[in-house]
Amino acid sequence: MFDIKRKTIEWGGRTLTLETGRMARQADGSVLATYGETMVLATAVYAKSAKPGQDFFPLTVNYQEKYYAAGKIPGSFPRREAAPSQKETLTSRLIDRPIRPLFVEGFKNEVQVVATVLAHDLENDPDIVAMVAASAALVLSGAPFMGPIGGARVGYANGEYILNPTLDQMKESAMDLVVAGTSDAVMMVESEIQELSEEVVLGGVTFAHKAMQPVIDAIIELAEHAAKEPFEFAPDDTEALKAEARKLVGADLASAYKIVAKGQRHDAVSQAKAKAVAALAKSEANPTGADGQKLAGVLKELEAEVVRRNIIETGIRIDGRTVDKVRPIVSEVGVLTRAHGSALFTRGETQALVVATLGTGDDEQLIDALEGKYYERFLLHYNFPPFSVGETGRMGAPGRREVGHGKLAWRAVRPMLPSHDEFPYTLRLVSEVLESNGSSSMATVCGASLALMDAGVPLKKPVSGIAMGLILEKDGFAVLSDILGDEDHLGDMDFKVAGTEDGITSLQMDIKIAGITEEIMRKALEQAKGGRQHILGEMAKAMEAPRAELGEFAPKIETIKIPVDKIREVIGSGGKVIREITAETGAKVDIGEDGTIRIAAPDQAKIDAARDWIKSIASEPELGAIYTGKVVKIVDFGAFVNFFGAKDGLVHVSQISSERVNKVSDVLQEGQSVKVKLLGFDDRGKTRLSMKVVDQETGEDLSKKESAGEDAEG
Repeated sequence: MFDIKRKTIEWGGRTLTLETGRMARQADGSVLATYGETMVLATAVYAKSAKPGQDFFPLTVNYQEKYYAAGKIPGSFPRREAAPSQKETLTSRLIDRPIRPLFVEGFKNEVQVVATVLAHDLENDPDIVAMVAASAALVLSGAPFMGPIGGARVGYANGEYILNPTLDQMKESAMDLVVAGTSDAVMMVESEIQELSEEVVLGGVTFAHKAMQPVIDAIIELAEHAAKEPFEFAPDDTEALKAEARKLVGADLASAYKIVAKGQRHDAVSQAKAKAVAALAKSEANPTGADGQKLAGVLKELEAEVVRRNIIETGIRIDGRTVDKVRPIVSEVGVLTRAHGSALFTRGETQALVVATLGTGDDEQLIDALEGKYYERFLLHYNFPPFSVGETGRMGAPGRREVGHGKLAWRAVRPMLPSHDEFPYTLRLVSEVLESNGSSSMATVCGASLALMDAGVPLKKPVSGIAMGLILEKDGFAVLSDILGDEDHLGDMDFKVAGTEDGITSLQMDIKIAGITEEIMRKALEQAKGGRQHILGEMAKAMEAPRAELGEFAPKIETIKIPVDKIREVIGSGGKVIREITAETGAKVDIGEDGTIRIAAPDQAKIDAARDWIKSIASEPELGAIYTGKVVKIVDFGAFVNFFGAKDGLVHVSQISSERVNKVSDVLQEGQSVKVKLLGFDDRGKTRLSMKVVDQETGEDLSKKESAGEDAEG
């Protein structure tokens, strides 16, 4: 019934098996990849014809994690998988980015790749397995795909690279680097890095590319036995139409791309295109004219030709800059009056307003992942409204691009955050992109760094980011620093580098051609370092280091430690005690399993009240210490004072005042606040307190003062 084909290799100390012919046989391509005990099924299906009028390549990649893969039931109310998680969205993008450029140019048929996690051994992350399976499924499908690609994750510990580190090994790794590539070039890089040098990072990319070659070979060998016949597809010949369009509007496009202002430049380009459409497109007046979709593609190629040749030949870019120059930068902090921290970062025509909010443990985000539940205390959300590019558009839930750009900035800033013990706050950053003309994600990184410092977060070092571009022609290449939107659109690479003055914290690369070489990547990293240092200098004009104190409106947090065996008493039966403390003092109280308690409130008085209450439950009063208490009962022989949590003690009539007290009620009233010193305990264990040895105004211990005076007199 089944015609099963398998290919097995040893890879990174574990067995990788690629199997086809048993599952999902009606898909054009179907591969079950097993690595360790993690299993991912990837399918590829493509339409055999393009939709009429289709002017883009409709590729969709869906990566989905099934809870049964880890023996879990979803925690949501309906108890079934719902909207894609952030991990699923990011992994879908991770697979999409390296395979998209490898489809034959001009192919507009719809393609859908679905990668489903069927088993997760809680050691091997399914994302790399899914990427390999998706690549194999596409190669077997017969689609015009110029693959295969391979993928690998690289860790770095003790000065050595680790191929496909396990989840436990990643906890000790200074690098989380994911690389995808073909047999001869790198296609995609995604990473979070603990401030490592350019040389170490480049070494990791090279290590990954070499390590993925056995996987590429395995896919090719499997395809030799199981691939379907290649789909016959021949792109349209547009050379004659391109020559005609070049003659008609080539000079107009060249003039348009000498205009520096983005809006005016786009208007001039649109006018040139309209001129070409009027003369060359098929219409009632010109029934033999070119198809509109074909003409649009030709005009885009002409745009790229004009821009690219000018840069290669002159070294001067669209806005007049040289290849390594960064646009003008203005950094501002404290721009919002009530925010805990805020920054407005403007670089050329790209602008990001980044706002920092500090919260408590209650604000941490619960993540329910296949690997288990955990809490995330650092959140970064990126918003890209349509007005940022002068357009109308949909407003709603964040799309894949917004999720991806936010995660990139999150990875860039996270290595520089203080530890939870040093700074026990939940941190949320929101980036509102107000203008965009090239790399709003790197503007978000710069703004995030400034906003955190403005909020008083003790960031280890400021972080900046820069987007690099590439123009690659047969007669040379040019690496561009701080690319414009048009350079991204018409160029060959989007290479984003973020880091401090001492090293890289995040690296992301996407390309539109069939890979780049080590030489180009080395050049891009070197040029990016200079640009990153320049941007850090511009940021320092607004703020060089974090503020010494938190903002006026930020919550205050104090940490104390109590014995573990006292936690139950502080919480109380059914949480009664802790609820009472919170209600009475107005402070938030988070209790850790190790006895660490974090108390948060807008003002110090509330923190003090909650702290003293908790200490009174979890500890014993100190002999000879002075406390502020409240008179709770008056009797003939003295007054009972509540001075330490729920503890009361007796101030004997002889200890109320240095003067003779005939009647206690003449001196004290119930509810009165007094300062007392703990003298000790009588034979029956009753607490003895004194008021007369304490200055009721200052709280000073008068008995120590008298003792010092006697010593001086002697």
